[in-house]
Amino acid sequence: MHTKEGSVMRKLLLTTVIVAMMLTIGVLTFAQEQSVQQAITVSGQEAIKLAIQEVGPAVVRIDVTSKVDVKNPFSDFLNDPFFRRFFNEPELPQQQERQALGSGVAIEYGGELVVLTNAHVVDGATTIQVTGIDGQKWAAQAIGSDAQLDIALLRLEGDASDLATAELGDSSAVEIGDWAIAIGNPIGLSYTVTMGIISALNRDLQKPSGIGYYNNLIQTDAAINPGNSGGPLVNAAGQVIGINTLIARQSSSGIAIEGINFAIAINPIKEVLGQLVATGKVTRAYLGVYIQDLTSGMEKTFGVGAGEGVLVSDIIAGSPAESAGIKSGDIITKVDGKLVRSTEELISEISFKSVGANVDLEVVRERETLHLDAILTEKPSEEQLYGEASPEVVETQSVEKFGITVGPITSSIVKRLGLHSTQGIVIMEVTLGSRAYWAGLEKDDIILEIDLCPVGSLVDWNAIVGEMDEDATPMFTIFRDGMTRFVTLAD
Repeated sequence: MHTKEGSVMRKLLLTTVIVAMMLTIGVLTFAQEQSVQQAITVSGQEAIKLAIQEVGPAVVRIDVTSKVDVKNPFSDFLNDPFFRRFFNEPELPQQQERQALGSGVAIEYGGELVVLTNAHVVDGATTIQVTGIDGQKWAAQAIGSDAQLDIALLRLEGDASDLATAELGDSSAVEIGDWAIAIGNPIGLSYTVTMGIISALNRDLQKPSGIGYYNNLIQTDAAINPGNSGGPLVNAAGQVIGINTLIARQSSSGIAIEGINFAIAINPIKEVLGQLVATGKVTRAYLGVYIQDLTSGMEKTFGVGAGEGVLVSDIIAGSPAESAGIKSGDIITKVDGKLVRSTEELISEISFKSVGANVDLEVVRERETLHLDAILTEKPSEEQLYGEASPEVVETQSVEKFGITVGPITSSIVKRLGLHSTQGIVIMEVTLGSRAYWAGLEKDDIILEIDLCPVGSLVDWNAIVGEMDEDATPMFTIFRDGMTRFVTLAD
């Protein structure tokens, strides 16, 4: 009996010891996990602080003075021929001084300190004053600007040796989810830092003026406000990956938007710095095509694999592309023997060649490889590319198909959507849950082709889709947000 009780006691003691050890191990493991998490948090915070310390001293405030014409409210009245008999010639528009505020970042290029900012910050400036983080001020002059990228370079007057410079990073290495830090002077609050993540890449948006488009923008939820324009977007390594330029505050339907802000990617800016310093402007070569990246769903249609070249969705009339014989639906695979795998690569290969250069384009057309020669011209201005709207057009009633309701492109639609022509038809409505809806077609998309057949009017639309069954899988060539793309309806 004594022996049996002793055995039970020993088992209980052993069990107690094991439980105690497991609890101790659990507590230690939990403590270690907490310690690791705390270390990661502290490490992340320290990295962000170091990044701010790296770039912050190079961020400047830019105060701009410009003069704008102010129209006399009675000028139309005074311009009437009857009243001109009594008041002689009407007064010319009066000029009024206007103050504006922006941000910039000092960088070193070619052994010289220059300040990088947005072109729209200093556009039309009569005086520019730059203020550093320590309050030191310099007068500045714009030495070059580029309206397409919306960037400008400033040269400071006087000794700026105390002003720090920032390192330019590699925007092609940026990934969704990376830390993003915006530094600038929102609403005049100098040296304000906000932080978020990279929300999206390669965004293409129409410019606020309605003329031209921003391409390959970086989207972030780091807070950007008026006054931040021209300031740097910084990664966790303390490198400038973009220049803050655009804020989305309200949708076209009036819905308030928060946390959607955009920056110009730094890599295209680095490509043109030499031209800005040397000539004060950027001259780009021009092919004259609308292009889009290939997706795996297009392999059967065009006879190539995803990522094998760039799809030509449309040709601009009178362009080098038209003269070279390039057609909609061609796949440009190489430029002068160099493989191009994305729209960004093709744009870069063409834009930075010399105006007048003769380039060899390798093209896949109907599964056959062709070589076409194109003589590049200088790229027209955005005003020339995105001109005035055409007159109103009135057409017949359209057939509703695949959940799509379409209409003609009137001059008011051209103006509202920032189009450069009335080519095609516009989607007026997409039925929720329809095949068109799930394929990604949207209201205000411009339909240019169906199965590569041009759609120039509602008559064309009715003739083409009227012959199709509801379960057909046509491919639509559409124009949206400054880009032409292909969308195929799924089975």
